[in-house]
Amino acid sequence: MIKKVSTAELKLGMFIHDLDCGWMDHEFLRNRFMLRRESDLQRILESGIAEVYIDTVKGLDCSGAPTLDGAQAGLRDRLLDTPPPPPRPARTTRAEELPQARRVLREANRVIHGILEDVRLGRQVRVEQVHPAVARITESVLRNPGTLVSLCRIREGDAYTFQHSVSVATLLVAFGRALDLEPAALHEAGMGGMLHDLGKMRVPDHILNKPGKLTDPEFAIMKGHVELGLEVLRATPGIPAAVVQVAGEHHERVEGTGYPHRTRGPELSRPGRMAAICDVYDALTSNRVYHPRMEPPAALARLFEWSDHHFDPELVQQFIQAIGIYPVGSLVRLDSRRLAVVVDQGEKGLLFPLVRVVYDLRKERRIEPFDLDLADPGPGGDHIAGTEEPDAWGIDPYACLG
Repeated sequence: MIKKVSTAELKLGMFIHDLDCGWMDHEFLRNRFMLRRESDLQRILESGIAEVYIDTVKGLDCSGAPTLDGAQAGLRDRLLDTPPPPPRPARTTRAEELPQARRVLREANRVIHGILEDVRLGRQVRVEQVHPAVARITESVLRNPGTLVSLCRIREGDAYTFQHSVSVATLLVAFGRALDLEPAALHEAGMGGMLHDLGKMRVPDHILNKPGKLTDPEFAIMKGHVELGLEVLRATPGIPAAVVQVAGEHHERVEGTGYPHRTRGPELSRPGRMAAICDVYDALTSNRVYHPRMEPPAALARLFEWSDHHFDPELVQQFIQAIGIYPVGSLVRLDSRRLAVVVDQGEKGLLFPLVRVVYDLRKERRIEPFDLDLADPGPGGDHIAGTEEPDAWGIDPYACLG
């Protein structure tokens, strides 16, 4: 049986089933192992990991600890209780915004590819190229935020660092829009997202692109990318303070266990706390060699869980409000035993998006797509019963959005 326990309850002889943290937040080569050595227990306690999952069949039990199903059910209930955001009507429809968003994404990827290559070669960051790319991202998000955010999840090849930078920039702009940031602050948030990982271009390729977990020495070098990026930014004229905050604090954690300075919540800037959320969300929803992507609702549930310790809980809730519990592009299972792709956020709450029904589970076949507003589903009603992995059904959600 899998149970969730606090790290304070861990004992030698317990079997760690899941360290319950993102891959960059711990230095263990494995997520699952028997806890045999006092040194490993001490490393877990010092890492800042607050809770883990144990397998009571393979190791010692912890009486009174909640089961995996119980813990996740409680988490889902809390997540679904997230209040809806104030209504923010989009300026364009998804269909109108889609071709524009695709152009914005292509251009932004081209710009950041050039910027990161310049950093790798020791050249000056060309800030004059970043401003128009961020302005176009911002304009698209202000017109219809869900469209560009969903397109950013489509990844091509192995250019993770380039595409991750654009995605974090887009998420930060969408997040800032929901927080009613002033235009200048919104632009600076987007710039911070574009430039937050510059230091990775100074990390040796064999570490940056390693197809697996990092060793302790490699992990220490990887963590150095934050300071390396700050060196580049501080040597670049015209970089706003908020951009430096995003780059310098996106791996910090509010309880003081992040890096590079283990800065605690009250000392962290708001842009830095926002960036930490966006950075982890995008990493979780991206396919990597060492871990498969999570679907957005599952990633949001993890963020919500970690907000008890690692992230600003109010900002996590506001982030969820900004992109929706079921973001555009999510594949959901309906009570009517049909599969549907979320195509837009509804105006009556986070649980009632507009979906495009594409598959009949009873007949085990695709159907002619049609749109259904879950806030007004008609006679008999229909609701989201859960989420599904698109690959399991051979469905490309983004093809369904076009």
